[in-house]
Amino acid sequence: MAHVYCPECGYNNPESAHFCAKCGAALVVAEEGESTEAFTAPELAESLDPLEDLGVHGAALIVRSGGGRSGETFPVEESPTTIGRSPECAIFLDDVTVSRKHAVFTKDGERWQIEDQGSLNGTFVNRERVETTEVRDGDELQIGKYRLTFLQR
Repeated sequence: MAHVYCPECGYNNPESAHFCAKCGAALVVAEEGESTEAFTAPELAESLDPLEDLGVHGAALIVRSGGGRSGETFPVEESPTTIGRSPECAIFLDDVTVSRKHAVFTKDGERWQIEDQGSLNGTFVNRERVETTEVRDGDELQIGKYRLTFLQR
């Protein structure tokens, strides 16, 4: 028998349930054929040398690890900028640990912020799970198994 886990408390509910038996939260049932795998990235000793010139002008995300794409740079030029597993996203991270529409970057004046879009694995900034937060130059983001660094030059 398949089960549905509560997104609020993690309680294991029967597949036919629409609300959590423990906390009453609405349960999200995945569409047929869709699957997202939970993943916890290993601790890494990597750090970004702030003096390193990566040729970044403006805001960008640099892949530090994950998916064999280390060093890949994604300019964050438009607001909003979507990040996800869907090919329609501006930043396409093709891995099951990333939700189809995982997070969105928006710009308010000179400030950038990231907002999680209800992803299964969450969005982390400096190793803390966030719903919405401002990101600054040098902040580390984790989206699925990808660790990225936000640079603003």
